[in-house]
Amino acid sequence: MVFTTRYGTPIDPRNFNREFIRRCERAAVRVIRVHDTRHTCGSLLAAMDVHPRVAMQILRHSEIAVTMEVYTHIPSKETRRALRKLGKALGGKRGRPAKP
Repeated sequence: MVFTTRYGTPIDPRNFNREFIRRCERAAVRVIRVHDTRHTCGSLLAAMDVHPRVAMQILRHSEIAVTMEVYTHIPSKETRRALRKLGKALGGKRGRPAKP
């Protein structure tokens, strides 16, 4: 069992999901599927230049291709630059509409 109660018994998946949603809301982050946190972890590890083999071990994959091709999503520098420009055009840092 990955997640258990304080007594060592399995956590009901519905209870786990409810608690996960509650914690996302409390942290003021977008609610995603619990499984999607694996993709987030893989992408963050890659963005921090963690060696792919280490990321593979953390994510408990048996094949490096799964880690790198399925669970790691890193935008290129050009993509990040374009998204920053788009964000500024759509309202800047404070979310206000851009001036014409």
